[in-house]
Amino acid sequence: MATRTDAPTRREQILREAARLFAERGFHGVGVDEIGAAVGISGPGLYRHFAGKDAMLAELLVGISGQLLTGGKRRVAEAEGGAETLLDSLIEGHIDFALDDRPLITLHDRELDRLRDSDRKLVRQLQRQYVELWVEVVREVYPELTEPAARSAVHSVFGLLNSTPHLGRPGALPGRTGTAELLHRMARGAFGAAAVAPESPVVPVAPGVTTVAPGAPVAPGA
Repeated sequence: MATRTDAPTRREQILREAARLFAERGFHGVGVDEIGAAVGISGPGLYRHFAGKDAMLAELLVGISGQLLTGGKRRVAEAEGGAETLLDSLIEGHIDFALDDRPLITLHDRELDRLRDSDRKLVRQLQRQYVELWVEVVREVYPELTEPAARSAVHSVFGLLNSTPHLGRPGALPGRTGTAELLHRMARGAFGAAAVAPESPVVPVAPGVTTVAPGAPVAPGA
């Protein structure tokens, strides 16, 4: 979708309009005839491309999960300049998706449970692989992060980047370039914050007397 630069096929046009309408009005609020009208063909004509709305929804959600994973793998394979550069590239790729395919984010949040079990499991499988790809890179950049902490940080950054459907009216944003730069800084800031060890808590033991928590670093001479 956002990764294509050539003219979309009729099938891709149908999917893009279906995603937009499903996101705006809900899956059950949109009829096949309306999707057809949006791309200039009759409702029955859509059945030459898809078996029905359920098939469109499955292709949209399975498709975007696969595209994100494929794009991430491509960036890893083509990476030059070390882990820092690769992490920036992964962030840029996800930001492109978050800005260009906002209806799919809304669709995933609202309609994932409508998929058949097999399709839903495939979406989850693709998403897990995508997360683990990021976790490996994040731990190269921030080796102090444990694997569970890195995984939590990746999920949190995805939540941040995938907030784009809620950013307000297009005219209220700083423009695509400015928004992308802001999201990038926030993503790197979130990873950096996750890698900073929390300050040692001070535990009161008696009025006017304190000590650091067990295992906390102690100053020389203390």
